[in-house]
Amino acid sequence: MRKILLTLFTFFTFSDLYSSEIKIEKIFDGLNKPWSLSFIDENNILVTEKPGNLLIINLKDKTKSVIKHNLSVLEDGQGGLLDILFHNDYVFASYSENRGNWHSSTSVAKGVFDKKNITFKNIFRAEPPINSGYHFGSRLVIKKDKLYITAGERGEGMIAQDPQKHPGSIIRINIDGSIPNDNPKFKDKKDWLPEIYQIGVRNPQGIALSPFDDKIYLSNHGAKGGDWFGTANYGENYGWKILGWGGTNYSGTKIGPKWKPGYTKAIKYWVPSIAVSAIVIYKGEEFKEWNGSALITALKDQSLRKINFNKATINEEIIFKGKIGRIRDIKIHKKNGEIYLISDNGSIWRMFK
Repeated sequence: MRKILLTLFTFFTFSDLYSSEIKIEKIFDGLNKPWSLSFIDENNILVTEKPGNLLIINLKDKTKSVIKHNLSVLEDGQGGLLDILFHNDYVFASYSENRGNWHSSTSVAKGVFDKKNITFKNIFRAEPPINSGYHFGSRLVIKKDKLYITAGERGEGMIAQDPQKHPGSIIRINIDGSIPNDNPKFKDKKDWLPEIYQIGVRNPQGIALSPFDDKIYLSNHGAKGGDWFGTANYGENYGWKILGWGGTNYSGTKIGPKWKPGYTKAIKYWVPSIAVSAIVIYKGEEFKEWNGSALITALKDQSLRKINFNKATINEEIIFKGKIGRIRDIKIHKKNGEIYLISDNGSIWRMFK
């Protein structure tokens, strides 16, 4: 793949496998540990900063303003103000909630959108609170009237196999915070907490609804190796920490097999780890040849990857690597299909032709 860096960390262009020119430009800089973005309308986005700031950025005139809020955010390690989702004049925020004495939880709150001040109310709180700065998960997606939440296992390993505790699971609630009556608890998983939809995940930092097959897709950090891309499935178990997904503990000791019958099998595994982050299933006009493909972002190797997974052979292409820093989030502009990326170095990038 030919890559030409034109101006370091400002603008670059390259050709993909289809020989079409792709451009990436930095459109905003100077953010403090940005984590997520969500489109309000064609020109305005919400952006979170891990220390607790919620911003509105106008993509047209390149201005930003701070929205006041009442969330009790504890920035600790990987925790802070994390995912943000604008939906029908409401704002959903996931964050590491300060539960006192350095204990925190992956919590989700909802508030009516206001450009100056949003009063949030919790609609989900992962129990129990844990004294750890690791593995919050915290991604959000809405499918019809249901909110899906990824709750990381906080570095606690086998807690992901305990359906009486939320960490290490995929959560499904109604968008008003109530619990769906067709969740596993009320059908064939009587011993599960009512909010839990799937168990056995480690640190799922990507979730996306496909506009093509209406399925929800996930990405998940393994340990030393064993990242994966897969689907959210009712009542199933991804197997952490019984399974290692091909990875090992950071000490080098073995965890368990990559997969075995009885557990959910991912679509794609990465060994060694790429530190997989946010994902989308692409739909748009700007890169219409990519429609239906998954776009996967990574932190460790700072890459954007495209996966064609709807055929017998799964094909992965590295779109670019090591150009804009650790990629934390990715969103698609609904009107024109351009791609927007957030990097840990404090920048927002636009990808177009």
